[in-house]
Amino acid sequence: MGNKKYQRIWKVVTLIPPGKVASYGQVADLSGLPANARLVSRALKSAPEDLELPWHRVVNAQLRISFPYATPGYLEQRRRLAAEGVLFRGRRIDRECHWRPDLSVLLWQLDG
Repeated sequence: MGNKKYQRIWKVVTLIPPGKVASYGQVADLSGLPANARLVSRALKSAPEDLELPWHRVVNAQLRISFPYATPGYLEQRRRLAAEGVLFRGRRIDRECHWRPDLSVLLWQLDG
């Protein structure tokens, strides 16, 4: 069950460009799996390390890091995002950094 769905999710995550973020729900929608934001979380947790997924570019719907504040996971994700130029307004990510892909290009990339 999960393998094909996970692969589709992983593919979408690889398409998120540096300096941009997408929400779990957005990744689910773009993967053809609407209403499966939690599945995106599970797919990211179970991704093989050798995929080197940019997992840090996936955040919650409020454009916030989902890890509890100031935990090692939170700090690591924030560090990675800041290194790519993602701007923060307090704990929230600036809306300018929200990925809005061109759907025709995205569909072409997903088919490949």
